[in-house]
Amino acid sequence: MTAALVVLGGYLLGSMPFGYWLVRLAKGEDVRRAGSGNIGASNVWRTYGRLYGIPVVLLDIAKGFVPALVGTILVGELTGSVAGGLAMLGHWRPLFLGFSKGGKAVATAAGTLLGIATLLGLIAAGLWLTTFLVTRYASVASMVVAVTLAFVALALGEPWPVVVFAVAAGVAVLLLHRPNLARLRAGTESRFRPRHGRT
Repeated sequence: MTAALVVLGGYLLGSMPFGYWLVRLAKGEDVRRAGSGNIGASNVWRTYGRLYGIPVVLLDIAKGFVPALVGTILVGELTGSVAGGLAMLGHWRPLFLGFSKGGKAVATAAGTLLGIATLLGLIAAGLWLTTFLVTRYASVASMVVAVTLAFVALALGEPWPVVVFAVAAGVAVLLLHRPNLARLRAGTESRFRPRHGRT
């Protein structure tokens, strides 16, 4: 029963579209009609500036971290991993937006990793940040981490639920970034140039 409640809570928390809600409340606008049309932190930051982007980053990370940590502590890594995976699913297809397009769940995946395997999560975050600073492409950074995550988990000797999550999350992130990959191949992918504010 505890595991089921934690997993359900993971999906419900993941379904909370903080990027959409924050922009709607503060600006009276629909973030899905701006920039890439994504409700995630990258589009919010790119379009509305860091004043909005930073809180959304933290909230999207928390959506994965909280259920993953609670599940891991109360039950074990398997429940934590499933709860975090369901949080990612909720972020991608949020209940509170009628299961319409959500975000690409990169920050939520990062939060899940921090909750179930802190060292792995920190390494993934460091790799993402390093790749992003070198390339200035958030999509490239996300895909690099997606490809390498399972190998790092294996090298660290993480428990099998963590390794399975790393594989599943990596595949999910790659699939959700297929449009970005197509734009990269075509040379039309935009580098990240965040606005510092928007009126």
